[in-house]
Amino acid sequence: MIYHYFGNKEALFLKTLEDAYIEIRGAEQSLNLIELDPEEALIKLVRFTWDYYLKNPEFITLVNSENLHKGKHLKKSKIIEDISNKFVSMVGAILDKGVASGQFRSGIDPVQLNITIAAIGYYYLTNRHTGAIVYQRDLDSAEAYNERLKFNIETILRLVKTYER
Repeated sequence: MIYHYFGNKEALFLKTLEDAYIEIRGAEQSLNLIELDPEEALIKLVRFTWDYYLKNPEFITLVNSENLHKGKHLKKSKIIEDISNKFVSMVGAILDKGVASGQFRSGIDPVQLNITIAAIGYYYLTNRHTGAIVYQRDLDSAEAYNERLKFNIETILRLVKTYER
């Protein structure tokens, strides 16, 4: 039936990837972040990203798999660019609003900010088992997750906020 509906396994995998990205980007858009105070919006985005990864470990698995294939499936997508551009524009608007209000420093690339938000949650979760051994600390408990989320939020806010002199 895969061949009947999708043509081949690679097309099915692409559809699965697209659906996963559509889901996360749609959920991010539904947060209505642009309506919030810029700092509150970024806190909500960092919290959402972390919670999404925890609740949807298959998303991380899919992204890992596609990266092992060097993005060859996603390159064929006709929709990823559009949904990604909408997300980058939203983050850019939050940054612009923060700069205009004096809360954020100027010159922050919304793509780099998104990569950083994703990375600080993604890396922790994909490496928590080996990290627990290396750092001799439980990284897989509710307390550890809460501690990490607090650190992630603080890290992003320190990255974007204007410097106090």
